[in-house]
Amino acid sequence: MIFVSPILVTLLCLTATCVNAKAQYLLETNNGTQGQTDDTLGKDTGTHKHENIETSPRFLFSQQQFAQKKEPPQGAASSASPLEQPLPPPPVLSGVISYGNQISLNGRILSGAWLQQRGKTGSLSIYFSDGTVRQLFGVDFLDSSNPDRQPIQWFSSQTKPLILTSLLTTGYRYLDITNFAKAAKWQMQVANNTLVMTTPSAKVTNIFQDKQLVGTRVIVDLDRPTPWQLTQGLPIKKTQPQEDEGNSPTQLSSSPSPSSSPPNREWVVTLDGIAEPVLVQRYTPLERAAREVGGQDNSKFSSGSLPNSLTPSSSSPPLIQQVEVVNNQTIIRLSIPFGLAPRISTVANPNRLIIEIRPDAMVERNITWVTGLNWRQRFVNLGKERFPIVWLEINPRTSGIKVKPISTTTNSLVGTAPLIQTAQQYAAVAAINGGYFNRNNQLPLGAIRRDGVWLSSPILNRGAIAWNDSGQFYINRLNLLETLIGNNNLQLPILTLNSGYVQSGIARYTTVWGANYTPLTDNEIILVVQKNQVINQFTGGKAGEIAVPIPQDGYLLTLRGNATSNAAALPIGSSIRITSSTAPAVFSRYPHIVGAGPLLLQNRQIVLDAKSEKFSNAFIAQKAIRSGICTTTTGNLIIAAVHNRAGGAGPTLAEHAQLMQLLGCVDALNLDGGSSTSLYLGGQLLDRSPNTAARVHNGIGIFLPLRGVQSQK
Repeated sequence: MIFVSPILVTLLCLTATCVNAKAQYLLETNNGTQGQTDDTLGKDTGTHKHENIETSPRFLFSQQQFAQKKEPPQGAASSASPLEQPLPPPPVLSGVISYGNQISLNGRILSGAWLQQRGKTGSLSIYFSDGTVRQLFGVDFLDSSNPDRQPIQWFSSQTKPLILTSLLTTGYRYLDITNFAKAAKWQMQVANNTLVMTTPSAKVTNIFQDKQLVGTRVIVDLDRPTPWQLTQGLPIKKTQPQEDEGNSPTQLSSSPSPSSSPPNREWVVTLDGIAEPVLVQRYTPLERAAREVGGQDNSKFSSGSLPNSLTPSSSSPPLIQQVEVVNNQTIIRLSIPFGLAPRISTVANPNRLIIEIRPDAMVERNITWVTGLNWRQRFVNLGKERFPIVWLEINPRTSGIKVKPISTTTNSLVGTAPLIQTAQQYAAVAAINGGYFNRNNQLPLGAIRRDGVWLSSPILNRGAIAWNDSGQFYINRLNLLETLIGNNNLQLPILTLNSGYVQSGIARYTTVWGANYTPLTDNEIILVVQKNQVINQFTGGKAGEIAVPIPQDGYLLTLRGNATSNAAALPIGSSIRITSSTAPAVFSRYPHIVGAGPLLLQNRQIVLDAKSEKFSNAFIAQKAIRSGICTTTTGNLIIAAVHNRAGGAGPTLAEHAQLMQLLGCVDALNLDGGSSTSLYLGGQLLDRSPNTAARVHNGIGIFLPLRGVQSQK
């Protein structure tokens, strides 16, 4: 390995920059979920603004990798960016002399987990997390049945792939890139928690389009292999057509408006190399406009190369929007129609980046990531439709594997965060988003039970999954039945426990909710219960105005609507107790529960009945990206993300049930979906780019023993 001088290290760190801030776009305005429940009426509105965001699980560059660290304004509270990757836990491995979460790549500070290890012979090895290898350098993973050896392809032959050895520790799988980096002539040096890297200067010698039977492709010729990344950007605003003065509004509205079709989306390919000036000029907007006027533009899609439903109109923007050179990088901006996405591969001799624009961009994979955990992705046919599904199959009987509910905060039930951040906070090796929540007040709307303690109660008899630490699972619809028993044989039903689902009746709040409770509706009557005795009773006033402390050895009861009439029967000093049971009773046997819904399968048969679980008609009919969890005939657990069908939108609930059936599921449950759908593995999202994933309230995490597993070399 070659190390750069300390002077160059300092220079690189001082000149570090980030890519275009546009690439850091977050769905901050879409923190909701499919199962949004109205706070007062309990109606499921089924609202989800970004259900059909396009994703390409072949290779999704993580926006998180380009998180820019900014100092907060003077006087402002300091908080980490939601895109910023936290420092990984200390690797539990012998010989680790440094580790970190930052990589300075040719002067740009990017996020990526790495560690440096000294071997028994004194030699130094550098390891990157596999998400870092894929997302920062464009390395493609090939199928593998051996978790200790990961075949890769990077400007190389797929028939004789390079092999990277692996080790697993604290939620990450690290790949040894020492020899790979030497062959590529990368220079590396450690500076605190930053690994400073430089790669040989590369030139982009040509960029051109090529017609294919399915879609179009862009060929990028290089003089040598170089790192590259793919970023999913924003929808591209359409140019509004000019209206003829003679057209009346009625005439104009009688024909379909071009703006009614989904807009194109920008995708950005970034290479560590400098494009020839003629290429930059060829693809500048002014130069392209001149060619179009002259009838010389050949950069549009060929209509004969796409399915009819995906054929762009004559007014469609060109595929290659712009080529520019910034900070010794070539940035290629693409405009890609809805239903299509880029699939990128590399070849050698000549060195080329091949960008295929396809309706079926996902590359199928079958990787044994670690013993007992397989990463799979493939297209599943349902009639004439093809759905890309990415899933993890976990053998819960494998020694050390545990499954636990995870939530955004540990001392409260209020809050949302990207799943990737929550999973890393818990040091989970894998995770999927869980149940529904209210995006406005960030409160849970369904069952969460962890280690035998109810965090939040189920609602509306919706579907839930329960399990124990022995790898046994149970999926069914669930109710929690709590009853308040007071003096003179008084018995009153408690409708919810620590829930954001609000309706007329009695609700209970424990310290799991947080240190305080703030009324969610006006004029609630609040009872403070300590050691099974009512010690205070008062009216809460307007919603959100006061914070009521929750006693450590008790709880609060809130009486809403018609239930306020019961306050007189529960005066200060009265004794009360709570009885609790589940329906079905078998749920009580399991320490862990996550609720969502609707229920999809039982005993291999479709039992979908979203109406009975109080989901709205709009939600039932909606085509959306979806998450699911199920058990198989072998007793394994599958967590799966189903994305948009090839050339169209995601599955309906009925299609989702059929797809889970085709995956081999026995019992299956629909989880929250749309922009909440997120499938996490070892520091990366497998199914989508993190900048397209909304913040979520809770999830289901997969854990391995907190120890290092060194591969055999």
